[in-house]
Amino acid sequence: MVSDSQSFGRAFKDFRDGFSQRELWLALGWQDIKQRYRRSVLGPFWITIATGLQAAAMGVLYATLFGQSLSSYLPYVTVGLIVWNVINASILEGSDVFIANEGLIKQLPSALSVHVYRLVWRQFLFFAHNLIIYVVMVAAFGIWRHLHWSGLLAIPGLMLLFLNAIWVTIVFGIFSTRYRDLAPILGSTTLMLFVLTPVMWKTSALSGTASDRAKLAELVPTFHYLEIVRAPLLGDPIHLRSWVVVLSITVVGWIIAILAMKKFRSRVPYWV
Repeated sequence: MVSDSQSFGRAFKDFRDGFSQRELWLALGWQDIKQRYRRSVLGPFWITIATGLQAAAMGVLYATLFGQSLSSYLPYVTVGLIVWNVINASILEGSDVFIANEGLIKQLPSALSVHVYRLVWRQFLFFAHNLIIYVVMVAAFGIWRHLHWSGLLAIPGLMLLFLNAIWVTIVFGIFSTRYRDLAPILGSTTLMLFVLTPVMWKTSALSGTASDRAKLAELVPTFHYLEIVRAPLLGDPIHLRSWVVVLSITVVGWIIAILAMKKFRSRVPYWV
């Protein structure tokens, strides 16, 4: 017999209660950013500066290595890096979300999902700050001339990106709390994904046999998450298969997240 604490009703109630406490996690998420850059002159805009410098350095390097035009390659790398930061944080910070909030979980009577929403909201704020770099790129390299109405597809792409960030945080957060060896494994995995995903390189930059091998990058799920956001922002076409892959992963991921919340939600406070 399944106890009430392990029912679907309690799992969905946690999601609803957590969202209804949005004043709490909105404030905490913003406070996280202010605390990180406390007493600095530029404050949260150091996020933008750091990302911009990294994108510029990597963009110039890889454009030179692959013989690409800097005016097209630098925006490609910059947008890819901005989106990748969201994916990377969802996995790495998501795996630590409940452990890092041990004190609040044990002392504050709130829904477990509050900590998930807080982390995803914080990543959205980071993303919003980094979009300033994209705006500069659009103006500096004339990307606006290539943009059209299909660029609006970036909006549902971003919605799917952060919707996936929620379930990733829930699943990895719960299982990393129970199995502490999972966090370092995820660290190595994300590094491998970064290399395999065309964040800093283009599949079209390769030719011949290498180009055929580069198509294997499409087997990496993170490739499609980049595509549904980066392509419309740069005025490039998006293949339907990228949407299909992302939507399929979203459905499966949320099923796993709901099952994890149903089964283990009540055990997290004991595990932390």
